[in-house]
Amino acid sequence: MPNKIVEVQHLSSGYDRKAVIKNLSFDVFENDFLNIAGPNGGGKTTLLKTLLGLLPVMEGKIRFFRQGKEVPALKTGYLPQISLIDRKFPISVREVVLFGLASEKKRCGFFSGKDDEKADETIALMGLKGLEKRPIGELSGGQLQRTLLARAVVSSPELLVFDEPDSYMDKSFRSQLAGIFREINRHSAIIIVSHQENDFSALIRHSLYIDREC
Repeated sequence: MPNKIVEVQHLSSGYDRKAVIKNLSFDVFENDFLNIAGPNGGGKTTLLKTLLGLLPVMEGKIRFFRQGKEVPALKTGYLPQISLIDRKFPISVREVVLFGLASEKKRCGFFSGKDDEKADETIALMGLKGLEKRPIGELSGGQLQRTLLARAVVSSPELLVFDEPDSYMDKSFRSQLAGIFREINRHSAIIIVSHQENDFSALIRHSLYIDREC
């Protein structure tokens, strides 16, 4: 059986001291593929933000493990909803993707040739070759979503957290997501929020339904 990497015990979390999710428990394992479903406002994004440390734990615990030993955190990649991105920020596709490697740099460090190669490989994987220098404000919704996906996966994290990754995705590229996720899932556990039936449903190993009204 795969090792557990995330353990959520009786978790309650929310905003302004008001719990959105209450008494939630589940585990995530190495190379897991967990789908989180539920109605709008049910608490799915709240859960993701709590797992990422962006919201405090009100009650309960979140524990992380590496090779069976508890650790403070895991190397994590995150793809937010596209609506949260400032398109006016002056940054190119390549710079966004390289930013996914920034946490591995020492203070005031520079990106290496190996980093550039990794970024190039990931940009090509996402079908963005030729757009490396384009500002994100000039991208279509699908191109921006693919750029953010590239940033999330470029560092080969232990855990990847995706909030509706197929939103705004080009139809032609959406059909490729299953193959991309299958490759990513070989070395990373995936937690994904998705509202609709999609092309990667066959990859899902576990499902969690959240509804704050329950």
